[in-house]
Amino acid sequence: MNNIIKWGIIGCGKIAHKFAQDLSKVPNAKLYAIASRDFDKAKEFGKKYDVSNYYGNYQDLARDQEVIVIYIATPHPFHHTNTIMCLNHKKAVLCEKPFAMNIDQVKEMISTAKMNNVFLMEALWTYFLPHYQYVIELIETKKYGKIKSLKADFGFEAIFDPNSRLFNKKLGGGSLLDIGIYPLFCALSLIGIPEKIDAKAVLTSTGVDEECMIQLEYKNNINAHLYSTLNKKTDTEAIIELEDANIIICNRFHEPTSVIIESNQQSKKIEFDVDTYGYNFEAIHVQEMLAQNRIESTIMTFEKSLQLISLLDAVRAQIGLYYD
Repeated sequence: MNNIIKWGIIGCGKIAHKFAQDLSKVPNAKLYAIASRDFDKAKEFGKKYDVSNYYGNYQDLARDQEVIVIYIATPHPFHHTNTIMCLNHKKAVLCEKPFAMNIDQVKEMISTAKMNNVFLMEALWTYFLPHYQYVIELIETKKYGKIKSLKADFGFEAIFDPNSRLFNKKLGGGSLLDIGIYPLFCALSLIGIPEKIDAKAVLTSTGVDEECMIQLEYKNNINAHLYSTLNKKTDTEAIIELEDANIIICNRFHEPTSVIIESNQQSKKIEFDVDTYGYNFEAIHVQEMLAQNRIESTIMTFEKSLQLISLLDAVRAQIGLYYD
């Protein structure tokens, strides 16, 4: 594909900065426009990344005829509204995870993409990282036999602030939607849909989960133990027990990292040479899908997003986590 794909970004938070930096490494991609509810913030972001088109509201960016695809990096509760608006302006959308706050919103987003014949994908970037694709291939080919169990965690220590994004219910706070989604996604992508879910959580005074424990049970006695917390730093790794080996996706398994394979009393570590944060891989995939005139990813499919939000909804119901 020789044509330059002009990207827009909605939201100027931390993740948007990382995405912007990685997008500069993507062939045939150009960050063309940025939007924030704070015009000065958008202008500052634009100057930092040599973007001359910045807007103080999201609608103006969606109306920009030059923009082909929009990356949505706003807080969770706004994903649904922002995505629908962009799709109705015929813009392809890469929307941050979680896709939305519940399955009904996700269904509406998908139906809107189909109605407008426009590409839409949930930005679960881990799926596209080289180390994660390597692990998926090992499991799908059954090189070390079938999966017996999975253990995955994600935790860091956050100072409690009832007004912050992490603890404010109006901003979709809590460990589950922010970081617990990664262990849950890991189980979904490597094992599939469980037969039984058992979840428990510790809720804060603001009504969101600061700690969430999830156990998934599958056929043939396969199980997954998942954990997320805002109370402490954890190993943040995924340990996959197979019939003939153990696979360890090392520290911060959700981002570019290494993989250890332990088999026959031997251990080998595979390193992956990645010189970016890792967001470039999903951006490359999006552009490939656009070049093929697709409205749905062949990897992070609509069905996969529906399955993931279904699991999130089920866990939230068990732990008593409700959003307005």
